[in-house]
Amino acid sequence: MIPLAFPIKEALRDDTRLLAADVGGTKTDVGLFKRYNGKMILEKEAVFSSKQFNSLSEIIRSFHSEAPLPERLSIAFAGPILDGKAKATNLDWQVDTAVLSHELGIRQVFLLNDLEAKAYGLAALTKKDFRSIYAKKNTAEGNIAIIAPGTGLGEAGLFWDGRMFHPFATEGGHTDFAPRNEFDWELLLYLQQQFGHVSWERVVSGPGIYQIYCFLRDVKHREAPEILQENIEKQDPAAAIALGAKENCPICEETMRLFVRYLAIETSNLALKLKATGGIFIGGGILPKIWNENYGEIFLEHFFEVGRMRPLLEEMPVQLILNPQTALLGAAWYGK
Repeated sequence: MIPLAFPIKEALRDDTRLLAADVGGTKTDVGLFKRYNGKMILEKEAVFSSKQFNSLSEIIRSFHSEAPLPERLSIAFAGPILDGKAKATNLDWQVDTAVLSHELGIRQVFLLNDLEAKAYGLAALTKKDFRSIYAKKNTAEGNIAIIAPGTGLGEAGLFWDGRMFHPFATEGGHTDFAPRNEFDWELLLYLQQQFGHVSWERVVSGPGIYQIYCFLRDVKHREAPEILQENIEKQDPAAAIALGAKENCPICEETMRLFVRYLAIETSNLALKLKATGGIFIGGGILPKIWNENYGEIFLEHFFEVGRMRPLLEEMPVQLILNPQTALLGAAWYGK
């Protein structure tokens, strides 16, 4: 288990319950936890479509209609947190801990960034929850980096003080996308016409997969099968494209190769900025569903393209987080 430093607060008593929520632009995962012998036991869980609700309060009431509600609510939220308040980046929601406490009658409400929660969630995971992408036997002590493409692109770090890790949030996914070659420049110009500012999130995310596909179809004039277009209209576009890649659709295969390439580049950027000699963890809902050896080779090829800093990156193990509940578990552990 990764040794984590938690904020000092009154510990949840044994045999008492806590609500935890992982709020994302696409879905909100809510769980009812009970503390037992120092551990958090998940007793009940449900996943809601975020956009079908007007607020988190509505979802909490739908999930737990019984009275009274537990005395604590701990929320992992996809957006920057300031003074107990947050506005979602990819969802038309705002959250205020004081307002939630009043509306729901919950005495203590904790709010943390979803990637910060994912960092805390590492404390609840075991070896089976990871897949090695790059192994380094003699790992050095040091900071940890976490990157997670999903509806958006989350990034966080864990500072190593020589004894414990201290998770912290960033909004690094919204820094400028940096082209490396002429193809990338063309993609950047294409995206600038739509969005103005182009961040890494515009290419390393579910919507980013679709943007890469549209660029290949509309600018590079790659053939897009009619059945693929129908599937994109019927379901999540990124999922349809990822499935097409598995079925040997050329434009889908190229799209996914580019997605993994851009993920690798931004992962190495984050790793160098945090000097993540303690390791790099890749999370989010996309990668565990699609990862294979071919993507692993593409990732490592571009991850190590950092010039003189390659020897440093070679000291950093890279692992894929397989457990989709990591942020929810992190919120619960933070709240206990």
